[in-house]
Amino acid sequence: MRSSVKFIVGAVAGCALAVASGAASAQAWPTKPVIFLNPFPAGGGTDTFARPIAARLGQTLGQQALIENQGGAGGTVGAANAAKRAPDGYNWFFGAVHHTIAESLYARLSYSLEKDFEPITIAAFVPNVVVVHPKHADKFKTLKDLIDFARANPGKLNYGSAGSGTTHHLAVELFKTMTKTFIVHIPYRGAGPLMIDLLAGQVDLAFDGMGTSAQQVKAGKLIPLAVTSVKRNPVLPNVPTVQEAGVPGYEVRTWYGIWAIRGTPQPIKDRMYKDIVAAIGHPDLKRIWAEQGADAGGMPPAEMEKIVKVEIAKWAKVVKDAGAKVDN
Repeated sequence: MRSSVKFIVGAVAGCALAVASGAASAQAWPTKPVIFLNPFPAGGGTDTFARPIAARLGQTLGQQALIENQGGAGGTVGAANAAKRAPDGYNWFFGAVHHTIAESLYARLSYSLEKDFEPITIAAFVPNVVVVHPKHADKFKTLKDLIDFARANPGKLNYGSAGSGTTHHLAVELFKTMTKTFIVHIPYRGAGPLMIDLLAGQVDLAFDGMGTSAQQVKAGKLIPLAVTSVKRNPVLPNVPTVQEAGVPGYEVRTWYGIWAIRGTPQPIKDRMYKDIVAAIGHPDLKRIWAEQGADAGGMPPAEMEKIVKVEIAKWAKVVKDAGAKVDN
């Protein structure tokens, strides 16, 4: 009996010590820079939101928050790298909805979004915008013009994406299925490289994230035909939605979020969540989000976890219906 009591007391003491140790480590954290791995090249949509958050975190954490860009394979190369990193509170993953698509699109992944990562929160929700190069100004004045041309000339148009498995990619595959059109896919290693060729007229069009296209549209370097959200966006109030333009039921949104490496101490995750939400609510970041036509996230980890599950199921159906698959 005494041995049982001793065991129970010892176990309780051990748990208390572990909790106290975790709390102590969280209080001491961080003692060096923290790294957010962004699995896309610099200059893309993820950077648009990751870098302002990192800059703000650098002030509240007392240590630098660094963005490490590592593009390739629609963001899966960087995700695979991040999954292998130490869950010590100094390694984080700044991914996107694209990673919920990759779960069904790629034949083989060396990581699992739900098993290897733990959601912290979504930073921003951004609609995609259908943009074409000005060389098509006379040909495509409306989205209907583009649809009519694509139906009459299958395979004559091409579209660029930030990589296979990104919303840039599957948004068009969904569009093609719903409009019975065929447009050739040209994948890039991120939205930054895509934008370079789009502005140069090397690709005809893109369903690009508002975060990378808004400034180019305002500068007259790209022509917007429609936004993929249910409602018009205040950044481009005169641009109709895809539904308004003649494709009932069509809706796609891009979002960018932060994950911890699974196993990261809970007190550190709690602190990171608190500081990210505070950063998103800062006036400077609110202004940046508004300029990009973005809605702020900031929901608790459990809510983000539910969103991830819903998105994985949604895009799995789109991948199946479109017959899309990346045999990597």
